[in-house]
Amino acid sequence: MAHLALADHTDSFFIPCVTLIGSGCAKQAGSRAKALGAKKALIVTDAGLKKMGVADLISGYLLEDGLETVIFAGAEPNPTDTNVHDGVRLFQESGCDFIVSLGGGSAHDCAKGIGLVTAGGGNIRDYEGVDQSRVPMTPLIAINTTAGTASEMTRFCIITNSQTHVKMAIVDWRCTPLIAIDDPALMVAMPPGLTAATGMDALTHAVEAYVSTAATPITDACAEKAISLIAEHLAKAVGHGENMEARIAMCYAQYLAGMAFNNASLGYVHAMAHQLGGFYNLPHGVCNAVLLPHVCRFNLISAADRYARIARLLGVPTDLMSRDEAAEAAIDAISHMARSLGIPAGLSELGVKAKDHRVMAENAQKDACMLTNPRKATLDQIIGVFESAM
Repeated sequence: MAHLALADHTDSFFIPCVTLIGSGCAKQAGSRAKALGAKKALIVTDAGLKKMGVADLISGYLLEDGLETVIFAGAEPNPTDTNVHDGVRLFQESGCDFIVSLGGGSAHDCAKGIGLVTAGGGNIRDYEGVDQSRVPMTPLIAINTTAGTASEMTRFCIITNSQTHVKMAIVDWRCTPLIAIDDPALMVAMPPGLTAATGMDALTHAVEAYVSTAATPITDACAEKAISLIAEHLAKAVGHGENMEARIAMCYAQYLAGMAFNNASLGYVHAMAHQLGGFYNLPHGVCNAVLLPHVCRFNLISAADRYARIARLLGVPTDLMSRDEAAEAAIDAISHMARSLGIPAGLSELGVKAKDHRVMAENAQKDACMLTNPRKATLDQIIGVFESAM
């Protein structure tokens, strides 16, 4: 009966209905919203982008097309359920009928949470897990200002439970924004540290999707191209923020990495990084960058072929190496990239305490991202990875 089991297997692929990539494409947000029949937008962003005037810029684009706007700048760096419900309240009180998210992963995730609750009711905590929504999310246009999280195009929504300080992983096909906008003109002003962290986040997405147990030929193609683009262009974007060629390349790289992990999912790096973000409110991309080499080393015995190919994609000359030597070289290349971009060497530099390892490991075991890691870990092994990353 084995052939029948194979016949019953189905792979899925999720992506926004429309994606715009290119310098100045954010100006089309209003016309795209009008095509949806929308009238009044809740613009979900963070305090920094509001202060810089970027939220008002986007509001102006919408106003030019005859749409009304109200700005909610309450998305924190690791958005909480409180942020979500503050946004829900403003959406309802203002009579909005669609949402525009503006920023990186924090703004997009907060907006997704608002979209789920304004459409389906209840508390955002009700949506934790996989496909818990029952009605279409409030229409969402996601305008990206970083090249890393790919949250503008994914079905992932990560919200911190303000009571437990645990990041809830909401993975729901209805979370996928209707329209994703990646405008490198909005990314030129990103400081080097943020460019590095978000770029390493994108690399983590591509690597974890590539070794995922749910990888497919489609996600492999996306991950491979993302890794090679990041290897070629991330350092240029960090060193010269005005380099538009590098910024556009990173737009495509992070989007391709998003296409990969949005469908192949992730692994232990993200499951563990979510705990660091929830406990210490640390930047997600930095946590990923620190953890990535250590999780790769744990996974080596289960995915050596894949890591050997990653080495080649990163530009490592592997022709004279064995498979295992090439796989080790991939990890060394990732570590070298992180160091050269100014990523902290270990979790201790970020203020992480050894006393929290066990409870974070216990929480990581419950994270949806654990399911597709190529090697299964015991609780003690996860603690060991945290320890090695210190």
